[in-house]
Amino acid sequence: MTTDPAAAPSAPARRAPAGAAVLREDVTEAIRDAVLAELAAVGFARMSIEGIARRAGVGKTAVYRRWKSKLHLVLDLIGAFAVDGLPVPATGSLYGDVRALLEVLSHVLRHPVASAVIPDLLVEAARNPEIADAVRGALLEGQLRMAQVIVSAAAARGEIPPDTDPSRALDLAIGPLYWRQVVVRDDIHPTHLDTLAQAVVAGLRTPSASA
Repeated sequence: MTTDPAAAPSAPARRAPAGAAVLREDVTEAIRDAVLAELAAVGFARMSIEGIARRAGVGKTAVYRRWKSKLHLVLDLIGAFAVDGLPVPATGSLYGDVRALLEVLSHVLRHPVASAVIPDLLVEAARNPEIADAVRGALLEGQLRMAQVIVSAAAARGEIPPDTDPSRALDLAIGPLYWRQVVVRDDIHPTHLDTLAQAVVAGLRTPSASA
């Protein structure tokens, strides 16, 4: 007997997989706020998922569904205020772009989470290659993308050699800033950023020595 397709019962609606529930954004934000409060209260080394969950008013499962460890949670927070998503400087000159980039980096390093957590993360990274890879991805990749655009534009304008390495720009810019703001913890005045931008530009215009 042939079954009439039109008379066949419709298939039941497919249920979403058990693990596909949408994560509530208000809970995610409450957890992030709790992390900031925990960092301020106890620091990264003593911070725990239990303490974060308790402060956020959620269970530990809610935290682990979003981040697999406190390291990844903190890296996500750092990424939220790092250079990812910010417009790449496009002032029309290498000096202007470098000066704008330094302003962004200085702002990131002034953030209380960065100044309190980055040194601890670098210590942990020195002990654990997996942590080192995670830290590198969170702190370096977005900044390197910005540097690549700045260096490429400057090379196209003829301001620097076409084979200039963008990572060299970051070395020249971030090293002095990190030393002053995170290690020495000196205040950074706009005139210092002006001088540093000039030094970075001069360094990029000097061909690097062959290996």
